[in-house]
Amino acid sequence: MTRVFHEQGILFGYRHPQSSATACILSLFQMTNETLNIWTHLLPFWFFVWRFVTTLYVTDVQNDSYSWPLLVYMSTSCVYPLASSCAHTFSSMSKNARHICYFLDYGAVNLFSLGSAIAYSAYTFPDALVRTTFYDYYVTLAVLNTIVSTGLSCYSRLGFAAGEADSFAPGEALYQAGEMLSQVAGSPWFGGWPEPARASFLPVFLELQRPRLCKMLRVLAFAYPYTWDSLPIFYRLFLFPGESAQNEATVYHQKHMVLTLLASFFYSAHLPERLAPGCFDYIGHSHQLFHVCVILATHIQMEAILLDKTLRKEWLLANSRALSFPQIAGAILLCLIFSLINIIYFSAALYRIPEPELRKKET
Repeated sequence: MTRVFHEQGILFGYRHPQSSATACILSLFQMTNETLNIWTHLLPFWFFVWRFVTTLYVTDVQNDSYSWPLLVYMSTSCVYPLASSCAHTFSSMSKNARHICYFLDYGAVNLFSLGSAIAYSAYTFPDALVRTTFYDYYVTLAVLNTIVSTGLSCYSRLGFAAGEADSFAPGEALYQAGEMLSQVAGSPWFGGWPEPARASFLPVFLELQRPRLCKMLRVLAFAYPYTWDSLPIFYRLFLFPGESAQNEATVYHQKHMVLTLLASFFYSAHLPERLAPGCFDYIGHSHQLFHVCVILATHIQMEAILLDKTLRKEWLLANSRALSFPQIAGAILLCLIFSLINIIYFSAALYRIPEPELRKKET
């Protein structure tokens, strides 16, 4: 099994790294270490679709502009579980397919982050922050965060391989210069680059060369958009929120925060499988627990937003500046365009890396 497919603490249950699309789909009904990763997001996808469709059915979409942010949020909550389940399903088709699947997964997660920001802007902002500069630029900066986050999370898989994939890459040129210098000097002092130095100059996958840094960058890529999106919630929970924000939704926001922190712990800690390698290969490993926490957090978040939307409607309509349709559509469109540019750039880099070097670094 090549290193790019290997997960820390998971010893068995891997699918063939050159599986066909049909074999990948059939693996949904076989017990592998990815099976529950797929189903823990595929089943909730249908649940969120049902929630979205029922809400859409009872909403006058054309005239009820107050509900537009909710519908955008609910639609993005359907996208990320589907993207995640597809990524886990088809990631064993090839090394490149694995990276591209997860690039798309990261883009979907960041689209959901923007959907959350749009809903928070419309329904959850505490009284004191409505009609402030922070409120005015909150969604704009959330769009920027999603673009940067998608790029950083994709970069965490490839690292400098994305920037040095062509034949005139600076790292490759420096390596060749060192080799020429060692031949000309003929001295033990110029004995050529040592192996670690060669690895640092040639195109490499950051995920393989420095897995801890890779994980740290990826956690950061998802943590800082969440932190930005949640600033209104932090204000409500830890500072005086104002009368209209003191309602039953506060408890749900607290639960959502706890579940999000728990999901982050499982994602970054690789527990329990790191303590007992091979014991949690099929059931109970950290990524499955991460999926469950994320889905529960989304469900609780949705309930909190629905409560805020209902209980604060009168105050919000009287005091807040609602996002217009062009503003909402523009934010989503910008997120999609620039996230796709990031994904296409890093996907193209996979095919610019020389194949012999790819095999060398991934085995």
